[in-house]
Amino acid sequence: QVQVVESGGGLVQAGASLRLSCAASGRTSGSYAMGWFRQAPGKEREFVAGIRSSGSMTYYSDSVKGRFTISRDNDKNTMYLQMNSLKPEDTAVYYCAVARSYYGSNWANYDYWGRGTQVTVSS
Repeated sequence: QVQVVESGGGLVQAGASLRLSCAASGRTSGSYAMGWFRQAPGKEREFVAGIRSSGSMTYYSDSVKGRFTISRDNDKNTMYLQMNSLKPEDTAVYYCAVARSYYGSNWANYDYWGRGTQVTVSS
């Protein structure tokens, strides 16, 4: 089992920045991809960004490309999401997820999930 815990959410004004962290623990040996997803009230879960186990490849949803940056520190088993130029439409609960044998945007293929951290962007 792998446990993941997100942190770093908060309430900010439009145009501000936040950095989310996701710490993985437990059976973290071996390679695994990680991803960020978000879910706003009344909306479906949405892929935000993903990163391969080595950190060598990343990709983003069109809605955050150019504003958000995903990264990871494998020595610390931690992933980050730097969010710049935040918009009110970025308001959501942000979830961290771990995938043992998948790299992509389909949330159903991720194996472990955190409980989420709230990000609220005011206009």
